[in-house]
Amino acid sequence: MFVAPRYDEGTLADVLPGALAALGVPGIADRLGLAARLDGVRRVAVLLVDGMGWHQLPAMAPVAPVVAATLRGELGSALSTTCGFPSTTPTSLVGLATGALPGTHGVLAFNTIVPGTDRVLNHTVWADDPPPRQWVPVPPLYAAAAAAGISTTVVNRPEYAGSGLTTATSAGARYLPAVDTDELATGMLTALKEAPARALVYGYHPRLDKAGHQHGLTSAEWAAAAAEVDALLARLVAGLPEDAALLVTADHGQLDVPADRRVDVHADPALSAGVRVVTGEPRVRYLHTAPGATADVLAAWRERAGHVAWLGTRDEAIATGWYGPMGERHAARLGDVVAVCRDDWAILATATDPPSVARLVAMHGSLTEPEMRIPLFTYRP
Repeated sequence: MFVAPRYDEGTLADVLPGALAALGVPGIADRLGLAARLDGVRRVAVLLVDGMGWHQLPAMAPVAPVVAATLRGELGSALSTTCGFPSTTPTSLVGLATGALPGTHGVLAFNTIVPGTDRVLNHTVWADDPPPRQWVPVPPLYAAAAAAGISTTVVNRPEYAGSGLTTATSAGARYLPAVDTDELATGMLTALKEAPARALVYGYHPRLDKAGHQHGLTSAEWAAAAAEVDALLARLVAGLPEDAALLVTADHGQLDVPADRRVDVHADPALSAGVRVVTGEPRVRYLHTAPGATADVLAAWRERAGHVAWLGTRDEAIATGWYGPMGERHAARLGDVVAVCRDDWAILATATDPPSVARLVAMHGSLTEPEMRIPLFTYRP
């Protein structure tokens, strides 16, 4: 069963607006009701743990005492919401930073086509072509925070500095590099404590997601990454200044995809016929078709892979509302045919994807509950 993004009630894109509303920035919608939960707070830290979906939390609890105590109601508070669609890191990070929905900010998958070309843009290795502020026309919320007199800091890996994705998500904030979890905690707490007045600090932790991708959600490596996340939470909660709060959320969840639940576009002539370019990712695929071939491609996919994925045209995908309002400029980044995987299926494109994609164990991107539902923890001293 698919879980649509809860755009009317509040999603990941409403976390920073809620934090800024709590810090006194006027005119910002607070769909998640964070201003009331953060009443009296003058400094807010937001930690995003990549891949820490709501449905992964019970599996984390045996090695994560802070998470376990939070779920029991003994420490902080725990709510759940959804990310946007697709449930993938670039889409979610831009949504978090800008407060905009995917159809508005335009980052619509891990990989998308550059309209008017056959070039595929990988948002995680994107530099300055296309120019970030043209590709993502919505500015990060840090500029609005600074205009209201709020000190803003982003604490993230040094190798991400200056990338297209970082420019799109961090412009207007001070960028503080952190090479590991220890430096992440130190950087976030120092930025909170040293701010002269109101402060917003954002930090990003990537290792849980990577462990799931490489080893799966039942692996020892994933459990070790979960314990590392919990140690980070413990340090941040213990180090909060008296007038501060910590919000902890995620960009998406994950699910393990069995080897026998993977369909390869390029291994089946019936699926590859008429397909010019394949973009997206294994859980959400965009099929860009040869001129005049869209109807035939859609019919073939519905016959051969209708049990694997929801299948529709670009217009049908937009009409679902999964992306929020979609302008024509961004619509061209979707495929002529859109495939959204059901259950634990995945669609590979082995002729064009890097070989590492087929080796992924846990995946995300689609609309299942384990992928879409994310936590929102709140901690105060």
